[in-house]
Amino acid sequence: MSEARTQSDSPSSKPEFPITDRVKHALAQSLRGCEELLPEADWVKKLARSEATGVPLRIKLGLDPTAPDIHIGHTVVLNKMRQLQDLGHQVIFLIGDFTSMIGDPSGRNATRPPLTPEQIKHNAETYYKQASLVLDPARTEIRYNSEWSDPLGARGMIQLAAKYTVARMMERDDFTKRFAAGTPISVHEFLYPLMQGYDSVALKSDLELGGTDQKFNLLMGRHLQAEYGQEPQCILTMPLLEGLDGVDKMSKSKNNYVGITEPANSMFAKILSISDVQMWKWYDLLSFRSLDEIAALKRDIEAGRNPKEVKVLLAKEITARFHSAQAADEAEADFNNRAKGGIPDDIPEVALSGAPMGIGALLKAAGLVPSTSEANRMIEQGGVKIDGDTVSDRGLKVAAGQMVVQVGRRKFARVTLS
Repeated sequence: MSEARTQSDSPSSKPEFPITDRVKHALAQSLRGCEELLPEADWVKKLARSEATGVPLRIKLGLDPTAPDIHIGHTVVLNKMRQLQDLGHQVIFLIGDFTSMIGDPSGRNATRPPLTPEQIKHNAETYYKQASLVLDPARTEIRYNSEWSDPLGARGMIQLAAKYTVARMMERDDFTKRFAAGTPISVHEFLYPLMQGYDSVALKSDLELGGTDQKFNLLMGRHLQAEYGQEPQCILTMPLLEGLDGVDKMSKSKNNYVGITEPANSMFAKILSISDVQMWKWYDLLSFRSLDEIAALKRDIEAGRNPKEVKVLLAKEITARFHSAQAADEAEADFNNRAKGGIPDDIPEVALSGAPMGIGALLKAAGLVPSTSEANRMIEQGGVKIDGDTVSDRGLKVAAGQMVVQVGRRKFARVTLS
């Protein structure tokens, strides 16, 4: 679905309600860090109407519970939801228990196997629990799209499918590429964007959020709402967050992620490891500080403040959100202790047998490295210590006893070797 077609729906008439300073502030919050807001003029009209009438707008975010855990990259859209929630609008956290059974084809080059109802139920429970660390649960409407999708039945599904053409569906980038490459596309995959769009009809949403890879599905909601005689929703897409390396999208498979359930000390240290340049994008997308506060921090650095101090503020804010303010303070103290060569208090204890044991095998068995080749690499780089002494011999045989083993700056284990 092309953007041009969608924007042509946009009324060009003068807004019916006044554009107050509060409306301008709400627009600035909406645009903060976003990739696209379409059509912006329609969103301004909706905000102005809401301000004048006191009727909150309905903000929808749909997430398929394809995995039980989320990392902070997933919270980018949740943060935007929280910002709009704090402006007084009604946010709807939609769990796609029905659409999960179809499988979202977005960005995929092969048909994805659908999840079982049991997997969906398990994932949905932990998904919302984790999302509630960002959203205010007391002001969040939780819905499941099986509520209206199941009752559609075969007749309703056929009537819904009649509201969109195959030619328009094939404009979708991933379908186009797969068709050109001769890669199979199952008919049920055409149902996914239709069902996601129908969610917007069922919820009468004013705005739907999603990642940039969801644009086609979000625009489908606008199309179907118009087909059903509703005022079309606006759409807001958020960029994908680069991971700790500052290059690739945050991903567990690339090991450049910060999990929202990982220990506070690890979370704090990981965030502090990002570059000074990358820090500002994280502030825009992850911090709850106002734009004015962030601008003031930038001026502080320009005036000579150490960027690390500002990065510490970000690391503490995010760590406190998913743990507590006390945990964030303790994580900072732990980080400073490690930086001085100290040993953390909460390191894991590991009991191993087989002394004398090769250093590479010991590091792997203690869970400090994924492989002996990685152990050798770390030794060559001077990143392995036993009781504070750097190990330089890859062929070292470690004798029986108890010792503190360190790999890099953040990985420790108290090993008892027999």
